Amino acid sequence: MRKIRMGMVGGGEGAFIGVVHRMAAALDGQIELVCGAFSADPQRSLSSGLGLFLSPDRCYPDYQTLFKAEAQLPLGERMDFVAIVTPNHLHLPVACMALESGFDVMSDKPATLSLEECRYLAATVEKTGRLYGLTHTYTGYPLVKEARALVAAGRLGRVKKVVVEYSQGWLAVTPGVDNKQAAWRLDPARAGLSCCMGDIGVHAANLVEYVCTDRLQTVCAHLTASIPDRLLDDDGTVLFETEKGAQGVLIASQISVGEENDLRLRVYGDKASLEWRQQEPNSLWLKFADAPAQLVRAGVGELSALARANLRTPSGHPEGYIEAFANHYRNFAGQIRAHLTHANASYIERDVPDIHDALSGMAFIEAVVQASKSPQQWQRLQGGKASPSNTVQGVVK
Repeated sequence: MRKIRMGMVGGGEGAFIGVVHRMAAALDGQIELVCGAFSADPQRSLSSGLGLFLSPDRCYPDYQTLFKAEAQLPLGERMDFVAIVTPNHLHLPVACMALESGFDVMSDKPATLSLEECRYLAATVEKTGRLYGLTHTYTGYPLVKEARALVAAGRLGRVKKVVVEYSQGWLAVTPGVDNKQAAWRLDPARAGLSCCMGDIGVHAANLVEYVCTDRLQTVCAHLTASIPDRLLDDDGTVLFETEKGAQGVLIASQISVGEENDLRLRVYGDKASLEWRQQEPNSLWLKFADAPAQLVRAGVGELSALARANLRTPSGHPEGYIEAFANHYRNFAGQIRAHLTHANASYIERDVPDIHDALSGMAFIEAVVQASKSPQQWQRLQGGKASPSNTVQGVVK
């Protein structure tokens, strides 16, 4: 019995998401950070690692050196897995080298730049037999897991309609030149086909698929870039249909002035509906046509086993973003521990977004970008001018 050892690629000084990953991984005391290549600048990688109290000889100048050096260490010292927290264009080469070097992978989303790359990644995961996880954070919330359990148990009946919205406002104006988070997300070479849909729309799509245990099948989309010379979308609306026949609407925006990080989901069945909002994550509403609405609260009453296993605080204490993120890391660590001891991971430990979710997410991003470019996505209303009454058959003058 020991802690699971983690390395990190990316996430150096000034990087937002790397800090979040490190906090989440450390929360349960199951994982320790032992090494990293934190920046493309070797000196910055070293200073970042030293700032995290790592040994200088395990603060590597690049990810290639990281994997080669760690693979040569004794089994009792080397890292067990790597967290990838780089811009999107590095996800594939880093993940593939990690897998082929014998290390498991936990990657930030989206998994790759393209669906073609993701298929190659999936083949590499299968070939190497290593573990792969993807940090779709919002499925880590206990009441999202409760929502999934309710849908799976048939409490809503047949799901007919889904509405999911993810609204932010941080790109409503042109960001300053020193805004690194905006710079790479709006750069096709580093972000891929999409900014808004690739950054937050894919989270919304994943939330739908997780809660409804159903994959998106067809889409119609309209994406826009609201600021001149912006090369990637910052706003979009998607109509979709799932494999089980539910109709849905997905709204994703990074130009909704005043919105912070407003992710909300509504699922409508023929018996009941549910609603969950990330900014109030301890509450889940169940609504009925012939009975009073029911408010489900985290930590109160009888919840599903999956929801209970991912609760961390007593009732009345918020189950927040870091805790949801940490649930994925703790469960992934359980998978790694089982793999190391040739045991079977529990269904709770397996409840982590994986390579199948990665493929689904990349398929979503590519499909909505292609749909948005299609000339047949919208039909213009043909109402036109009013017709004189004497030209319309059957009209009484």
